Amino acid sequence: MESKILLTSKEIEIILHRLACQLIENHNDFSNTVLIGLQPRGSFLANRLVHILKEDYGISDLQLGLLDITFYRDDFRRNEEPLEATPTKIDFLIENKKVVIIDDVLYSGRSVRSALTALQAYGRPENIELLVLIDRRFSRHLPIQPNYRGRQVDAINQEKVVVHWKEIQNEDAIILEKI
Repeated sequence: MESKILLTSKEIEIILHRLACQLIENHNDFSNTVLIGLQPRGSFLANRLVHILKEDYGISDLQLGLLDITFYRDDFRRNEEPLEATPTKIDFLIENKKVVIIDDVLYSGRSVRSALTALQAYGRPENIELLVLIDRRFSRHLPIQPNYRGRQVDAINQEKVVVHWKEIQNEDAIILEKI
Protein backbone atom coordinates (compact mmCIF):
# COMPACT_ATOMS: atom_id res chain seq x y z
CA MET A 1 0.00 0.00 0.00
CA GLU A 2 1.38 3.36 -1.06
CA SER A 3 1.12 6.24 1.41
CA LYS A 4 2.00 9.92 1.65
CA ILE A 5 2.21 12.14 4.73
CA LEU A 6 -0.20 15.06 4.34
CA LEU A 7 0.41 16.71 7.71
CA THR A 8 3.14 16.30 10.30
CA SER A 9 2.76 16.67 14.05
CA LYS A 10 3.93 20.28 13.95
CA GLU A 11 1.52 21.18 11.12
CA ILE A 12 -1.37 19.57 13.02
CA GLU A 13 -0.47 21.60 16.13
CA ILE A 14 -0.55 24.83 14.09
CA ILE A 15 -3.92 23.89 12.59
CA LEU A 16 -5.37 23.07 16.03
CA HIS A 17 -4.37 26.52 17.31
CA ARG A 18 -5.91 28.17 14.24
CA LEU A 19 -9.15 26.24 14.76
CA ALA A 20 -9.17 27.22 18.45
CA CYS A 21 -8.74 30.90 17.51
CA GLN A 22 -11.59 30.66 15.00
CA LEU A 23 -13.83 29.19 17.69
CA ILE A 24 -12.91 32.02 20.07
CA GLU A 25 -13.69 34.61 17.38
CA ASN A 26 -17.17 33.16 16.89
CA HIS A 27 -18.05 32.07 20.45
CA ASN A 28 -16.14 34.51 22.71
CA ASP A 29 -16.28 33.07 26.24
CA PHE A 30 -18.29 29.92 25.29
CA SER A 31 -20.97 30.76 27.88
CA ASN A 32 -23.72 29.68 25.46
CA THR A 33 -21.68 27.16 23.43
CA VAL A 34 -21.06 23.45 23.89
CA LEU A 35 -18.58 21.24 22.05
CA ILE A 36 -19.59 17.73 21.01
CA GLY A 37 -16.91 15.29 19.85
CA LEU A 38 -18.11 12.35 17.76
CA GLN A 39 -16.97 9.04 19.23
CA PRO A 40 -14.51 7.56 18.81
CA ARG A 41 -12.14 9.57 16.60
CA GLY A 42 -13.65 13.04 16.93
CA SER A 43 -13.20 12.81 20.69
CA PHE A 44 -9.41 13.04 20.32
CA LEU A 45 -9.73 16.26 18.31
CA ALA A 46 -12.33 17.68 20.71
CA ASN A 47 -10.18 16.93 23.77
CA ARG A 48 -7.15 18.54 22.12
CA LEU A 49 -9.11 21.67 21.25
CA VAL A 50 -10.50 21.94 24.79
CA HIS A 51 -6.97 21.60 26.19
CA ILE A 52 -5.68 24.36 23.88
CA LEU A 53 -8.64 26.64 24.63
CA LYS A 54 -8.17 26.22 28.39
CA GLU A 55 -4.39 26.17 28.70
CA ASP A 56 -3.29 28.53 25.94
CA TYR A 57 -6.23 30.93 25.66
CA GLY A 58 -7.64 30.95 29.20
CA ILE A 59 -11.17 29.84 28.35
CA SER A 60 -12.27 28.24 31.60
CA ASP A 61 -15.96 27.44 31.33
CA LEU A 62 -16.12 24.90 28.50
CA GLN A 63 -18.71 22.17 28.20
CA LEU A 64 -17.52 19.12 26.26
CA GLY A 65 -19.65 16.14 25.40
CA LEU A 66 -18.79 12.94 23.57
CA LEU A 67 -21.49 11.48 21.33
CA ASP A 68 -21.73 7.91 20.05
CA ILE A 69 -23.63 7.66 16.76
CA THR A 70 -23.26 3.91 16.13
CA PHE A 71 -26.96 3.04 16.19
CA TYR A 72 -27.99 6.19 14.35
CA ARG A 73 -25.88 5.33 11.31
CA ASP A 74 -27.74 4.21 8.19
CA ASP A 75 -25.20 1.44 7.57
CA PHE A 76 -24.88 -0.14 11.02
CA ARG A 77 -26.87 -3.24 9.99
CA ARG A 78 -24.89 -3.70 6.76
CA ASN A 79 -21.63 -4.80 8.34
CA GLU A 80 -20.78 -8.45 8.71
CA GLU A 81 -19.24 -7.80 12.11
CA PRO A 82 -21.49 -6.27 14.78
CA LEU A 83 -20.50 -2.71 15.59
CA GLU A 84 -19.45 -1.83 19.11
CA ALA A 85 -20.77 1.35 20.58
CA THR A 86 -18.58 3.70 22.58
CA PRO A 87 -20.01 5.57 25.56
CA THR A 88 -21.88 8.81 25.08
CA LYS A 89 -20.87 11.31 27.74
CA ILE A 90 -23.13 14.34 27.65
CA ASP A 91 -24.14 15.54 31.10
CA PHE A 92 -25.87 18.74 29.99
CA LEU A 93 -28.79 19.81 27.85
CA ILE A 94 -28.19 21.53 24.54
CA GLU A 95 -31.52 23.36 24.61
CA ASN A 96 -31.02 26.87 23.13
CA LYS A 97 -27.24 26.40 23.08
CA LYS A 98 -24.83 26.84 20.21
CA VAL A 99 -23.43 23.40 19.43
CA VAL A 100 -20.16 22.70 17.65
CA ILE A 101 -19.94 19.11 16.38
CA ILE A 102 -16.31 17.98 16.11
CA ASP A 103 -14.98 15.10 13.99
CA ASP A 104 -11.61 14.21 12.52
CA VAL A 105 -12.53 13.56 8.85
CA LEU A 106 -15.59 14.69 6.90
CA TYR A 107 -16.04 12.16 4.13
CA SER A 108 -19.55 11.27 2.95
CA GLY A 109 -21.42 13.36 5.53
CA ARG A 110 -23.31 10.36 6.89
CA SER A 111 -21.68 10.50 10.33
CA VAL A 112 -22.68 14.13 10.71
CA ARG A 113 -26.25 13.32 9.63
CA SER A 114 -26.31 10.59 12.28
CA ALA A 115 -24.98 13.03 14.88
CA LEU A 116 -27.73 15.53 14.07
CA THR A 117 -30.33 12.83 14.69
CA ALA A 118 -28.67 11.61 17.91
CA LEU A 119 -28.42 15.16 19.30
CA GLN A 120 -32.20 15.52 19.29
CA ALA A 121 -32.30 13.47 22.51
CA TYR A 122 -30.46 16.28 24.32
CA GLY A 123 -32.64 19.22 23.35
CA ARG A 124 -33.16 21.69 20.54
CA PRO A 125 -30.05 23.80 19.99
CA GLU A 126 -30.10 27.41 18.88
CA ASN A 127 -27.49 26.69 16.21
CA ILE A 128 -25.25 23.82 15.10
CA GLU A 129 -21.82 24.18 13.51
CA LEU A 130 -19.37 21.59 12.24
CA LEU A 131 -15.62 21.53 12.84
CA VAL A 132 -13.42 18.94 11.11
CA LEU A 133 -9.69 18.45 10.91
CA ILE A 134 -9.85 17.08 7.33
CA ASP A 135 -12.50 17.86 4.72
CA ARG A 136 -12.61 15.42 1.81
CA ARG A 137 -14.75 17.72 -0.29
CA PHE A 138 -15.28 15.55 -3.37
CA SER A 139 -16.63 12.53 -1.48
CA ARG A 140 -19.89 13.90 -0.11
CA HIS A 141 -23.09 11.86 -0.33
CA LEU A 142 -25.10 14.46 1.60
CA PRO A 143 -25.15 18.27 1.35
CA ILE A 144 -23.12 18.83 4.53
CA GLN A 145 -20.25 21.33 4.72
CA PRO A 146 -17.99 22.28 7.64
CA ASN A 147 -17.99 25.71 9.25
CA TYR A 148 -14.39 25.15 10.38
CA ARG A 149 -11.87 22.97 8.56
CA GLY A 150 -8.26 22.27 9.32
CA ARG A 151 -7.29 21.19 5.83
CA GLN A 152 -9.14 20.38 2.65
CA VAL A 153 -8.00 17.23 0.88
CA ASP A 154 -8.97 16.30 -2.65
CA ALA A 155 -8.72 12.52 -2.52
CA ILE A 156 -10.20 10.05 -4.96
CA ASN A 157 -12.23 7.04 -3.85
CA GLN A 158 -9.22 4.73 -4.08
CA GLU A 159 -7.49 6.83 -1.42
CA LYS A 160 -8.06 6.85 2.30
CA VAL A 161 -7.22 9.65 4.73
CA VAL A 162 -5.87 8.18 7.97
CA VAL A 163 -5.47 10.32 11.07
CA HIS A 164 -2.90 9.15 13.59
CA TRP A 165 -3.28 10.50 17.13
CA LYS A 166 -0.45 10.28 19.62
CA GLU A 167 -2.98 8.96 22.16
CA ILE A 168 -3.37 5.80 20.04
CA GLN A 169 -0.49 5.53 17.55
CA ASN A 170 2.11 7.47 19.61
CA GLU A 171 2.37 10.13 16.90
CA ASP A 172 0.28 12.85 15.30
CA ALA A 173 0.17 12.55 11.52
CA ILE A 174 -2.30 12.61 8.67
CA ILE A 175 -1.58 10.14 5.92
CA LEU A 176 -3.09 9.60 2.50
CA GLU A 177 -3.10 5.89 1.62
CA LYS A 178 -3.86 4.35 -1.75
CA ILE A 179 -6.10 1.34 -1.30
